[in-house]
Amino acid sequence: MSFGDPNNPYGQPQGQPQQQPGYGYPQQGQPQQPGYGYPAAPPPPAYGAGYPGGAPMTMPGLMQTARVLLFIIAGLQIIGGIIAAVAIAAAQDMSDSVGAGEATDGLAGLGYLVVLILLAFAGWAIFLGVRFSKGGNGIRVTTIVYAALFLLLSLGNLVGGEGQGSAVVGALIGFAIGGIILASMVTSSAGAWFNRPRY
Repeated sequence: MSFGDPNNPYGQPQGQPQQQPGYGYPQQGQPQQPGYGYPAAPPPPAYGAGYPGGAPMTMPGLMQTARVLLFIIAGLQIIGGIIAAVAIAAAQDMSDSVGAGEATDGLAGLGYLVVLILLAFAGWAIFLGVRFSKGGNGIRVTTIVYAALFLLLSLGNLVGGEGQGSAVVGALIGFAIGGIILASMVTSSAGAWFNRPRY
């Protein structure tokens, strides 16, 4: 029985019998030794892993447009409220200096009430715009109510502003903005966005 070339460094060492199947290590080879140090980190999850159906939804374009319009409306209402409050205070000071302050107090109070309503609507629009990204169907319904009220007020301004060009133009712009917001809230993409699963 020959053991091969005794000078071959890769051959079986002399004096040791060759291992036969069934003796020593099994056919698969030697067991692997565990690595040193910390175990390897698992691979990072694929994009959208953990979300049923893949990646998380992105806000549809109509929702983004409605959100921006809500912020624009809020900004205009805040500016309008500040200007109206300053104008009311100036008119009240003027009437006080003339001596008719008591007669105009009720009118000034009504003006300040309108300013408060404007600022409340502005706060409502900001709240809705902020909640678009995480809000549910309640935010959608509240936005529909807001847009409907905005449309009614714009329609009232349109009817009441006959003969005044700037009032009619402002009412038409408000009517268009309210219509866009309302139309975007009743689409199927709005329903899918506000009813999406949240994790």
